[in-house]
Amino acid sequence: MASQIFAPLAQLVQSLTPAPPPLDGEYDGLEYTWKFLVFRPALLKTEVFLLLAVFLYGAFFWFGSKINKSKADSWLSAHLPVFERQFSRPTDGGLTSDGYTDFFNFSTGRRNVASLHTVFTLRPRHDLFQLAYQFAWGLIDLLYTPKDDVTLDFKLHSTSAAPDFVWALVTKEEANSIRGERWDLTFTKTTEKPTLPPNVVVMSEFADVTDSVLKLAGPVLNALKDPKIQPYFRSLSITDQPRVRPTVPSTTREKHVLLSLSALPPSQAGASAPLVSAVFELIDALEKIVLRPETKTKLKKTREEFSKALKDESEKEAREEAADAKLAAKRKAEEERIAGLSAAEQQKILERDRKRNLRKTQGKVVKK
Repeated sequence: MASQIFAPLAQLVQSLTPAPPPLDGEYDGLEYTWKFLVFRPALLKTEVFLLLAVFLYGAFFWFGSKINKSKADSWLSAHLPVFERQFSRPTDGGLTSDGYTDFFNFSTGRRNVASLHTVFTLRPRHDLFQLAYQFAWGLIDLLYTPKDDVTLDFKLHSTSAAPDFVWALVTKEEANSIRGERWDLTFTKTTEKPTLPPNVVVMSEFADVTDSVLKLAGPVLNALKDPKIQPYFRSLSITDQPRVRPTVPSTTREKHVLLSLSALPPSQAGASAPLVSAVFELIDALEKIVLRPETKTKLKKTREEFSKALKDESEKEAREEAADAKLAAKRKAEEERIAGLSAAEQQKILERDRKRNLRKTQGKVVKK
């Protein structure tokens, strides 16, 4: 009786017991055994290489992420004295990260500036495959040059008396592609000025705007002459338009001053501090800009025409959506009506629709 009860249990235990290791009599390498376990290192060459690849990728990931964090930290630390002089709240708990390539700092509490967002967009040094893709794409597209970008987005107070216009200083290298990235700069035309560094051009709506801004931009122009900052300067723009084309008309417009730089190496992180300080001086001077009446009229007209075109587009899209909804409701009602008919009546309707479509097709062929 007991044997009948424990027999299934014994069979279960026997099935769970591992088989003895398949010992190969021809193996003469190093071997470790413990009970039923056998470890032969010479047979695990593939596994060793896989573990080594995983370790190297992990080390690459760690090292790359540390480089990006160091770049952002060093830049912010070098410019924090400038922010502390300018803002009552120069940072909101320090640097904030979003992944391993994007870092942010928020500053507020200053006259003429509602807020400053400092955004670091760095290369994916932690990801070997993304770096390889960027390198390969750079060989195909010679204009593709991925960089570490630092953008300072100064949002002006809504009460700012600065005129509404779009104006920018841009390096010639950036001028080839910046219009594709910045919709607001499509309002402008590109010109050169002898008072600017040879690698910088002006993008402005009107010459009067350029002359008025440059009269007040002396500190910025002096900072741009510094050979330490010239390789890292990308653009400086003043705009009352969004960077991405809006889809609906807006009655309010935010004014921004944007400074775009290539991230400096940690050893030279403070080289751009004089330029950042000069931008604050330019912002304070924007209210002093006086444009000619005809320039103000042209600027206003440009914005009114775009707002009207945007409104027309929005209304046209709304009409099309309403027409599509009406047609869909009509089709649904017709389908429900047909579904309630007898099979013979449904067949007549299908035959009528087939003949109608055939006549339409024949008519198109005759017209051709």
